[in-house]
Amino acid sequence: MTASLSTQDQITVRTAAYGVVSLLSAAGLAGSAHKIGTEAGLALVAATGTVGHVVADAKGVKLKGKSTAELADQVFPAITESVRVLEAHDPAEAENFRSTIRIVIEAANRAHKGGPSPVMADMTRKIEDALAA
Repeated sequence: MTASLSTQDQITVRTAAYGVVSLLSAAGLAGSAHKIGTEAGLALVAATGTVGHVVADAKGVKLKGKSTAELADQVFPAITESVRVLEAHDPAEAENFRSTIRIVIEAANRAHKGGPSPVMADMTRKIEDALAA
């Protein structure tokens, strides 16, 4: 399953996926970042296919940064690169990745009572932009 993706490509996909969880948690800081992170993380580990195998653990992921901006500088390019790599590997897996990330976003947004905050909505838009780049 993951054998056709290089180790570096697997790390890129993991960085993107776990980075999305981290960015959504940071964006939800005013609400319940812990609940957002938990909901998003549970959605992520429910992924299937090659993407599910790759994100089954966080091996090799090194998300660093003292701010959300520094985290975003790592995650947004990883999202875009993940789509590119998966598209070259198998277009269906690229769509699986996009779908997985969107489900993670939905799960994170559900953790907010009354819908996503403006900050969460903005982060969601930026993640969607990276998925479409």
